[in-house]
Amino acid sequence: MRILIAEDDLTCRLLIQQFLKDLAPPDIAVNGKEAVEAVRLAMENGTPYNLICLDIMMPEMDGHEALRQIRGLEEERGIGPRQGAKILMTTALSDIDNVNTALTSACDGYLTKPLQKAVLLELLRRLKVIS
Repeated sequence: MRILIAEDDLTCRLLIQQFLKDLAPPDIAVNGKEAVEAVRLAMENGTPYNLICLDIMMPEMDGHEALRQIRGLEEERGIGPRQGAKILMTTALSDIDNVNTALTSACDGYLTKPLQKAVLLELLRRLKVIS
């Protein structure tokens, strides 16, 4: 399994790493631009990510735009809807506009901070990322 955590806040990043440490050592991006580039490189190397945790409020490029671009990269490579990486928005924003924007851009799950390990793992089970 390959995991990417895109999160600019160190504390949140470390927390997500701790939650996912038993699955695989994650790669890290500190903004949306780095996340998109990491996904592009992983695809080019034939080692795409299975799971991406993506914050919305990040510098350089926000999570919504990163999500759109990542899904665009998948589409360019013939990866159909719901066949690519499982992308979870992990954010402090819980308003309906942000949730709707993320869901219409094809995120697979939306978790609000503070994150809880049990909730994250249950979502990963529902998405069949883990058993």
